[in-house]
Amino acid sequence: MRTKNSIKNIIITFVGQMLNVLVVFISRKIFIHFLGADYLGINGLFTNVLSVLSLAELGIGSAIIYSLYKPIAEHDNNKISALMYFYKKAYRIIGIIVLFLGIAVFPFLDFIIKDKPNIQHVNFYFFLFLADTVISYFFAYRRSLIIANQKQYIVTSCHYAQMILLNIIQSLILIITRNFLIFLVVKIVCTFLENIIVSKIANKMYPEIEYSNKHKIDSTTKNELSKNIKAIVIHKSGDVVVNSADNILISSLIGIYYVGMYSNYYLIIFAITGIIWQIFNSITASVGNLNALESKEKTHKMYRNILFLNFWIIVFCSISFFVLANNFIQLWLGKEFLLATVTVLILAINFYFTAIRRTTITFRDSLGIFYKDRYKTCVEAIIKITISIILAKACGILGIFIGTLISTILVPFWVEPYVLYKYGFEEKAKEYFILFAKYTIIAILSGIITWLACGAFVSVSWVTLFVKAGICVIIPNIIFLLVFYKTDEFKYFVSVVKHIIFKGKEIEAG
Repeated sequence: MRTKNSIKNIIITFVGQMLNVLVVFISRKIFIHFLGADYLGINGLFTNVLSVLSLAELGIGSAIIYSLYKPIAEHDNNKISALMYFYKKAYRIIGIIVLFLGIAVFPFLDFIIKDKPNIQHVNFYFFLFLADTVISYFFAYRRSLIIANQKQYIVTSCHYAQMILLNIIQSLILIITRNFLIFLVVKIVCTFLENIIVSKIANKMYPEIEYSNKHKIDSTTKNELSKNIKAIVIHKSGDVVVNSADNILISSLIGIYYVGMYSNYYLIIFAITGIIWQIFNSITASVGNLNALESKEKTHKMYRNILFLNFWIIVFCSISFFVLANNFIQLWLGKEFLLATVTVLILAINFYFTAIRRTTITFRDSLGIFYKDRYKTCVEAIIKITISIILAKACGILGIFIGTLISTILVPFWVEPYVLYKYGFEEKAKEYFILFAKYTIIAILSGIITWLACGAFVSVSWVTLFVKAGICVIIPNIIFLLVFYKTDEFKYFVSVVKHIIFKGKEIEAG
């Protein structure tokens, strides 16, 4: 059942993200055509500022979902009801906190935006972004129950349907009215409707779950929950700073126009990571269920399998991004929106190091190891901000991205696998670093060969872009196939595909 749910989650995620990406890229082209780069910069900046405010979520979501795995596996509805009631109360408080934090940040917007563009009502737009963010906090607890039950695909389907519909409506609004205010109001309405629909689905799927104070959390669970929440608070604070700092730093140190330029590359990265992140979100509950019912050895074996698949996907995506991004941006938006090739290379390397960690983070969260590396993200954030500010003065926007790369290598790159192996698998992490070195050497060789092959096509056109895309598909994947086809991890996924195609039977992990 675990693998069946994971596969269903992944398939729906992939299809939904592909459709969403197509619509989003078309709508971005329309956005820039009718509103321009300054509005694009404001859109990206306010999104990041509100992401920083989301640290008020305090990690309660991850802690609660982890706490739900065992009672769900044991069908303990009383404990599930007690946890969901706690979750409901917590998120109502969080929504109010985020609202007041947003109001508190408002007076400082002029300090965040360097060379503030001549856009009317820009301050009012911030409050619309704030409203869109706050709404979801009052509904989040219900969707978490669906996710913890290994049915991420239901939440994913609703989200992608909302996103596709939203982008179509927003594009039509810009074409007809060129009005950014209506553009944002529609987003708020669609966010509200998505949350209402997901909540009703959760109520229908789990009518036996009560969201009242009838059931209480036992002291052991409460203490564990409290410990995990405190640890995730620290994780979350650092993560938000690390993930949201780029646009804020670019806006305050370089200029709002460059936020708009970077946001186009980020949109491509986000489209790729959107699939990868959702895939791992889709399997997190299954991994949690696996850990709740099976041995550490079986969990470790599944980790190696998924780590292998993660590397394969990330290497292909990283190489493709570096080779194709500038060609695509030029054809899509024009030369004036291009970043330097070396900057794109650093973005690709940052993507590689960030995305490659996803397997480790997924298993860490599923195993509930929140406390052991709680200060990691805070140290990472301090290093990132410090180095980025220093290098930005010397290298401009490139320096900010180099700061991200250095902070990633110095902290989470080695801390996360060390903690997972020591406290999750109770083994030494030497295995991980050997695998990482082996995979990365193959990745570098594949990237060089692919780059040289694509270098033969110097003209920029949609035809050459598709030819280069074909080269990116063929070369890295053939190299990986030749190198890894005899490994146990590769054989595992071959067996999964065979069962899906020929037998249609459930495949259990390991």
